[in-house]
Amino acid sequence: MLRKDKEQVVAELVERLRSSDTMIVADYRGLTMSEIDGVRTELLKHGARFSVVKNTLTRRAADEAGVPQLKEMLEGPVAIAFVVDGDMVAVAKALNDTARQTKVLELKGGILQGETVTAEQVRELASLPSADVLRGQVLGAVVGPVTAIVGLFTAPLRELVGVLDARINQLGEEAQEPAAGAVSEAEPQAEAEPQAEAAAPAEAEAEAPPAEEPAAEEVQETPEAEASETEIENEEESQNGN
Repeated sequence: MLRKDKEQVVAELVERLRSSDTMIVADYRGLTMSEIDGVRTELLKHGARFSVVKNTLTRRAADEAGVPQLKEMLEGPVAIAFVVDGDMVAVAKALNDTARQTKVLELKGGILQGETVTAEQVRELASLPSADVLRGQVLGAVVGPVTAIVGLFTAPLRELVGVLDARINQLGEEAQEPAAGAVSEAEPQAEAEPQAEAAAPAEAEAEAPPAEEPAAEEVQETPEAEASETEIENEEESQNGN
């Protein structure tokens, strides 16, 4: 490789090292080119670039990029997964699955957001839920209590509305019952009035005869008065005869 080409490769590696928050290093010894391309394609789905590098050039790039700890992992045939804006958990999982399936790929460690991690820690990272799952869990943890709090506020309100509705219905039923009673009581009174009116003429007729009784007495007294006068006259004639 020409010096100019080497410098270009180093410059590209420096740029990747500086822009990547996470880097996972693996020994790809034994993988075929087809298998390497399969790993590269899978990692692209998760926002990572899988590149086979030359250790000598990568050491130079590590020094220039300010990540000298990476040099400790550059032994043997090395490939690096550069994670810029991707899902580091999904990348670790893909590499770990490839290592288990092929029995060839070997995890060597990496740098996770500026901190050096071992191969075992990369495997632990692969066992975590993916970013999408974690987002859903976090959202559920945040929304869950909020929903519960809203439920605590709205539940008494619903109960209060129910109590008020029941009370309103009760008052409405009580208001209708007296109205029905008033109608039933008014009907007998209405029926009693014609009877009272019918009884009024009878009472008037019953009271009328006593008013005519004095006239009857006067009629009866007239013969008695005439009889007494006749007796007086007869007595006077008898006396004169004597």
